[in-house]
Amino acid sequence: MISPLSKKGQMFVFWGWNRAGFTNSDIRFKGNGYDFTLEKVVAHDRPSPLSWDYVDPGSISIPQFNFRLGYFIKDNLALVIAQDHMKYVMDQDQSVDFKGKISDPVYAAMVQNGKVNLADGQFLTFEHTDGLNYVNVGVEKYQNLLAKKNFDIVWAYGGGAGVLFPKSNVKLFGNERSDRFHVAGFGLDARTNINFVFWNHFMARVEGKFGYINMPDIKTTLNNHPDKASQDFVFYQINFGVGYTFNTKKNN
Repeated sequence: MISPLSKKGQMFVFWGWNRAGFTNSDIRFKGNGYDFTLEKVVAHDRPSPLSWDYVDPGSISIPQFNFRLGYFIKDNLALVIAQDHMKYVMDQDQSVDFKGKISDPVYAAMVQNGKVNLADGQFLTFEHTDGLNYVNVGVEKYQNLLAKKNFDIVWAYGGGAGVLFPKSNVKLFGNERSDRFHVAGFGLDARTNINFVFWNHFMARVEGKFGYINMPDIKTTLNNHPDKASQDFVFYQINFGVGYTFNTKKNN
C-alpha cells in the first residue's frame, strides 16, 4: 500500500528542531608563529531556551533547527535536500593536552607540563554557533507501518552527504574574534525517522541522525591571512518537528 507520504511525484516540507552531540575532537591550529594541536577537546550543543523564537518568523533560525524538502522520485523512495543547523560550543572549563609550538612567549607560557587550561578564555574560545550548518542531500526509503482513514505511520531510513558551512566564532590569543560564514569541509550521515501523517497532509516527525564531519579549513582570523583550524568528529542528532505533504492522493 502506498501511503500519503511515499507516492511518486509527491513532495513534502519539514521544519523542526534538534538536540545534538559530538565526540571529543583533536583541533589543530596553524598560522604565523604557531602550529599546535589541542587533543580530545570536549564540546556540546547549545539549545535555545524555550521562547517565542521557535515560532517567531523573524527569529525562527536562532534555535537549533532542521529543514527538509523531499521529492519522491519513485514510490517509497525520496530525494531529500536538507539543512541541519546545529550549534557546537567548546567547553571552556577544561584542561587539554597540547602538542606543537607557539612563538609568542605570553601564550607559550600558558602551556604547563604539556597541557593548557582553557577556563579563563584568554588562550582560546571556539564555537560554531550560527551555526554548525550541515547542508546535505540524501536518499530515503519509506515504508508504511499503519494506514487508517485519516492517520498513517510511515518509517524511513537512508543516508546523505553534504558540505559544512559554519559561522565559526573563534578568538585565539586575544585576536579580534573571527565570525563569518565559510565552507569549511564535508559531512556524511545515516538517518532514520518515524512520521505520523494526519488527514493525508499534516506530518509530525521524529528523526535520528548519525554521521561524520571533517572540517580542514575553519577560519580563525578576520583578515585574509592563512590562519586556520581543522578538526573532525562524529555527531548525532535527535530531531522533531512538523511538516506538510502535497500533490498527494490516498491509495486504498
